[in-house]
Amino acid sequence: MLRDLGAEVREVRVPADLDGLDGLVIPGGESTTMTLGIEREGLAEPIRKLVQGGTPVLGTCAGMIMLDREHLGLMDTLCRRNAFGRQIRSFEEDLEIPGIEGTVRAVFIRAPWLAEYGDAVEVLAAVDGHPVAARQENMLVISFHPEIAGESRVHELFLRDLVK
Repeated sequence: MLRDLGAEVREVRVPADLDGLDGLVIPGGESTTMTLGIEREGLAEPIRKLVQGGTPVLGTCAGMIMLDREHLGLMDTLCRRNAFGRQIRSFEEDLEIPGIEGTVRAVFIRAPWLAEYGDAVEVLAAVDGHPVAARQENMLVISFHPEIAGESRVHELFLRDLVK
């Protein structure tokens, strides 16, 4: 999706891959597997330094979990994994997100929500009162998969942060 929007993209698998990045996307996936890979490759501290240095980061679904207090500890949030239920409980919702005109079609698959968040966290969207999109400083997190719906405007919002 980011390539389609004109961004130069590369995978990050080892600390050296972080060199020279203007932004970082921590995608969806399985947070336990991601944690193991980050630990195995020694990525946790380099990612923390990158983000604490002001580099914009977008965390989607498992990426949202990875940024919370119990994982990388970068965002003042605590996520509840699979908060809406198992995969069979997947659903779609139209959300209003500040900075994006119109509604965003959000696809939720075993999605987390923010169970806790600090004062510095700005909730951008919620479903049934549960925060599913938020921002804190240079971090933007969403618990859904806009790319599945062909929705590029959340990624466009992230890319705007790169040129500030």
